[in-house]
Amino acid sequence: MKERHAQCSCGALSLICRGDPALVSLCHCRQCQRRTGSTYGIAAFFPRSQVEIDGEATAYRRQADSGFDVTQHFCPRCGSTVFWEAARKPEMIAVAVGAFADPEFPAPGKQVYTQHRHPWVAVPIVAPSEPSY
Repeated sequence: MKERHAQCSCGALSLICRGDPALVSLCHCRQCQRRTGSTYGIAAFFPRSQVEIDGEATAYRRQADSGFDVTQHFCPRCGSTVFWEAARKPEMIAVAVGAFADPEFPAPGKQVYTQHRHPWVAVPIVAPSEPSY
């Protein structure tokens, strides 16, 4: 089974994700914009049973645009948000695709919250827009 390694900027918080992601999604919501400091976030969702977490993480819980809670986990040393848990998908762990630093990582298969997309941003994928979840 394939292993993918993700980590924060300083390497103190890392994950091993086994197998392929169940979903890769590009999110234009305002919270992802704030979380990343960019115009969107890209998450890879893995079944919880396929993720091994190593290192200390600080958690921040917030309400998502969907109305469900999301708990973001970030490195207390460097501040990188590496993964999060969505109350709406308790069986999954979402991992920031950038934390893999892997140009071969699978592209997003969908995009959400396109109503918040910055109009000057060219989406680098051909993925269907789906209703916000």
